[in-house]
Amino acid sequence: MAPTNRSPFRRTLALLAGTALLANVGAGGIAHAQTTPAPAVPEQAAPAPAAPQPTPLSPAAVAPAAPPLQMTAPTNGPASVADLAEGLLDAVVNISTSQNVKDDEGAGPAPRAPDGSPFQEFFNDFFNKQQGNRAPNHNVSSLGSGFVIDPSGYIVTNNHVIEGADDIEVNFANGTKLKAKLIGTDTKTDLSVLKVEPKQPLKSVKFGDSSVMRIGDWVMAIGNPFGFGGSVTVGIISGRGRNINAGPYDNFIQTDAAINKGNSGGPLFNMKGEVIGINTAIISPSGGSIGIGFAVPSELASGVVEQLREYGETRRGWLGVRIQPVTDEVADSLGLDSARGALVAGVIKGGPVDDGSIKAGDVILKFDGKPVSEMRDLPRVVAESPVGKQVDVVVLRDGKEQTVKVTLGRLEDSDQAAAGDNSDDDGVINPDPGENNDMDQPDQDGDQGQTAPDGQGPQQQDQGQNHQGPNQHGQNQQGQDKATTDQATPKHVLGLSLSLLSPETRKAFGIAESVDGVVVTEVSPGSAAAEKGLKPGDVIVEVAQEFMKSPDAVASKVQSLKQEGRRNAQMMIAAANGDLRFVAVPME
Repeated sequence: MAPTNRSPFRRTLALLAGTALLANVGAGGIAHAQTTPAPAVPEQAAPAPAAPQPTPLSPAAVAPAAPPLQMTAPTNGPASVADLAEGLLDAVVNISTSQNVKDDEGAGPAPRAPDGSPFQEFFNDFFNKQQGNRAPNHNVSSLGSGFVIDPSGYIVTNNHVIEGADDIEVNFANGTKLKAKLIGTDTKTDLSVLKVEPKQPLKSVKFGDSSVMRIGDWVMAIGNPFGFGGSVTVGIISGRGRNINAGPYDNFIQTDAAINKGNSGGPLFNMKGEVIGINTAIISPSGGSIGIGFAVPSELASGVVEQLREYGETRRGWLGVRIQPVTDEVADSLGLDSARGALVAGVIKGGPVDDGSIKAGDVILKFDGKPVSEMRDLPRVVAESPVGKQVDVVVLRDGKEQTVKVTLGRLEDSDQAAAGDNSDDDGVINPDPGENNDMDQPDQDGDQGQTAPDGQGPQQQDQGQNHQGPNQHGQNQQGQDKATTDQATPKHVLGLSLSLLSPETRKAFGIAESVDGVVVTEVSPGSAAAEKGLKPGDVIVEVAQEFMKSPDAVASKVQSLKQEGRRNAQMMIAAANGDLRFVAVPME
């Protein structure tokens, strides 16, 4: 057997471990000897000891004895937050609401006993009495929390606390009760601003900067859980940037400070007494706190509150694009080092970037100096920007980063609804294959005008060629003959059977006249294209940001991408109604 050579480093580690073990045993023995009484020596004479043998003295034998181990019990717990809480309690209020509900709302027909039943008379008398005691209308009450942000009487709370209320009453810590008026509300961030008319200036608190808060920082919540007003709980920030699908601008702070029903709308303080969050939601199978609560960060809430105070409504910036996530496959097809940014799937007609400054196929990497790490970052930073502001937008286009200047418009919720826009704010949607029903109606002219690399639509290019001389016309005729051949013999690329668009194929798949490109007639089951959601009737508009005129062009472009070492082919796909999306189809 060959000898095994241990490295000096491993031997050193083993030696150190052994030394530590011996030291622990020795120390334990000393401590035990000092804390355990020695046994009594018997009075009878002991036998003579044997002659001592000379032995070398070890260092442990001559080392001084270690002092006895002593355990001191702490006299105090963690640092108290009583002083901090005492200065904030007066600024936190309880909010009670009442809503007048008609008697027939939500009430079903009164139960009846079967005819001939021995209990019929008793049963009917009981429910008739109950119906007779109930007033035509009755009030439904709810409780929540809020906090004063201005001594003159402005109060912030959650929209869901006061939504639908006919009467809002604010209860202060000193027992004062004041009627409140709704100044403005924003359903997308679940925030509302109220106004009371106090006789004297109120105790108020101010917003802090939630962006500087870190996971593990201490926070304190004050609110009205289960009607117990002025309740204080303490915890830490458990997470940041949480998306709980509550709205288009989800960026919640997660905390383990106890938050329960009735805490909604209450403040989440840092240890300076500044509001860095507004408690909004909890995850709770039982209805009580399990240590997972969420608060709207002040970096988002402060701007919304200011707009509600000033205008009674929100005035958000609007970019006017439709976007989708940048997946690993899309990033690879575009040459991005990682999956980041927001991929522009389309531009809304008449929007701020309908001038061509941003085009379908661009990847937005930065907006106004702020990085766009993922798709959902873009709607939030756009909405937080002032209307009319000119901002720099960094996009990836044709494999290169470019900076374009954009002047933001104003997002008009009413106008979007009137236009049949079912998308999220900022014209932003996620045009996945299964979500086409939620998309905007396509920009028939604007989007198609962006399909070619030079910004000209395919129809405009064809018109330009038709105005050339006879030789050009002859080339066009040859192209038409070749197109007829292509149509008769579809190409098979990446599991897709492709054909030219024709009146017959348009009619067969219900493809709109505004859609141009190469139609998918069949998709091989189990192929990569099928896994990406492509289906017969889809139209390939672009491959790698180049407009496709024929099946041959698609096959040629895919082959060139393979030769370049690309693993995915990025395709702009149009649905039959014109909705656009990008799909990265693996070529391996």
